[in-house]
Amino acid sequence: MDKKLIALAVLLGILVGTGAFTFRYAEGLSYFSTDPKACANCHIMTPQYDSWQKSSHHTVAGCVDCHLPHTFIAKYIAKAENGYHHSKGFTLQDFHEPIMIKGKNQKILQHNCVSCHEDMVHGLFRGDITNPDAVSCVHCHASVGHGALPTSIGGADRGENREGNSHE
Repeated sequence: MDKKLIALAVLLGILVGTGAFTFRYAEGLSYFSTDPKACANCHIMTPQYDSWQKSSHHTVAGCVDCHLPHTFIAKYIAKAENGYHHSKGFTLQDFHEPIMIKGKNQKILQHNCVSCHEDMVHGLFRGDITNPDAVSCVHCHASVGHGALPTSIGGADRGENREGNSHE
């Protein structure tokens, strides 16, 4: 029994130690803040951070204002889900390049655009912004949050690549 207990304690110590090291190395506490610099901890997000600093929204909205729900519980659930997916993707190097927003986060972004600009856009949606046929704000306004990105997403070409083919 003592050997099993010691082995379990050693294994638990290794897991906790590895987790603590990884959390510290990855600057885990920074992700609990609203500071946009935390989003640029990963070098892959540097173009998004740099372009946001030059965008029309940089003085009024940070990353979390657009990319996370505004209610406390939903925000931290989304942060946890995104943190898991980002950690897995960067650890296993199995993420899409250029990095692209995914469906659930696209819905959050759309909701936040409409919430902030409700006075201007309420007539466009007629009640249901979750309808798949609803107008997507970033379809036409991709450069608002990030300006032109080196990936051509968000430039004046509204998401078309340099050869003129649309992203799908």
